[in-house]
This record gives sequence, C-alpha cells and structure tokens, in this order.
Amino acid sequence: MLKYVPGMTSVVMEEIPRMVTLAVDISQCTGTCRGCHSPFLREDIGEPLTEEVVDSLIRDNYGVNCFLFLGEGRDPETLVNLCRHIKAAHGIKVALYSGREKVEEKLMREFDYVKVGPYIPEKGPLNVKTTNQRLYKVKAEGDEIFLEDMTPLFWRKGIDPNVAEK
Repeated sequence: MLKYVPGMTSVVMEEIPRMVTLAVDISQCTGTCRGCHSPFLREDIGEPLTEEVVDSLIRDNYGVNCFLFLGEGRDPETLVNLCRHIKAAHGIKVALYSGREKVEEKLMREFDYVKVGPYIPEKGPLNVKTTNQRLYKVKAEGDEIFLEDMTPLFWRKGIDPNVAEK
C-alpha cells in the first residue's frame, strides 16, 4: 500500500520545469538524508493513495499537467500501477522524486521525469551547481532509455515557470 499526506498535497510550478505539477508527498520513505526537511515522512502515516484518490486529486486541481510522487514509499508495484493509471486515464506527465542514487531501469521507464540523489547539505539542493541531485526527462523507446539532464534549468535565471511544456 502506498500512502500520502493529504495536507501536504499542493500545486507547484518549480519542481518540474515548465510544468504545472500536482505534488503529492509519499510516506514510508526509506531514505535517511541528513538535513531532511520532512523526516516524519519516514513513518507509516497518511492515507492510502488509490486510483480513486488520484482521480479525485487531479479532478480537484484542474489544469495540472504533471503528477509528482515526492518519494517512493515501500510498494513499488502500486507506484508503477498508479503511474500507468495516471497516464492512461488523464494523459498527463508523471514524475518521481527519489532520494536514491539510482533508480532501476524497470521503474525509470515508467516515468516521464525522475529526480535521483539523496540530499547532501554540503552539496546543496537542485538549484545550485554543486548539487549531487539530478532531474532527468525520461524517454523510453523500445529497449532503449534516453535521459535528458534537466538539472541545469534550475540554475538559470530568467526561466518563466509559467510556460507549460506540451
């Protein structure tokens, strides 16, 4: 079972460049990042995230063109099934923020965007050039996976986050 924290769900413009994103915090995080801003998400808290809940969240947040899982939880099968459901039922992009160094190819190919890398305070967050974290735009074609590193977009000034990608 995948759980999310309803009170932390919000529409954001800065997490995935050029996308209007519904960000959903997933609990039961397996990470142990030093300096984590939400260590309580390691606990088994929140409510079950089901297809019906996802449908309601997307319907209630008209205009979003990306659904972001902020974390993986401990149920990769449900994560993949929800990702597939979102794409099939709503036709929007799906993103995953993972605190792991690397995400398995099988999981990576399901998402349109994947952020990898644990937060390391000395290296900074995604918006500084010294970061160890990376955000990739993922394109799977047959057996091949192509990754476009979008991280440098966070370093540029003057990007208009209100210009949505098609």
